Amino acid sequence: MEILIALIVGGLIGWVASIAMGTGAQMGIIANVVVGILGSSMGYWLAPKVGIVPTSRAGRWAVAILGAIVLIVILKFLGLYE
Repeated sequence: MEILIALIVGGLIGWVASIAMGTGAQMGIIANVVVGILGSSMGYWLAPKVGIVPTSRAGRWAVAILGAIVLIVILKFLGLYE
């Protein structure tokens, strides 16, 4: 059950990040899930390193979405997204 929840939440995070970055039409559901899961993991890894410690539910969602946005920016820089 936890894996299913992680896939759903990862898909939502990836979808919101792709809309924020204007890549929503380019990304499918699989890409949204992958970007959401990897991006949120990256966000939670980076947040304490820059002095951000999310304590509320909204703060944790914001860190996850910002991590996914950073991942999309990196992928665009590498030429994997147009």
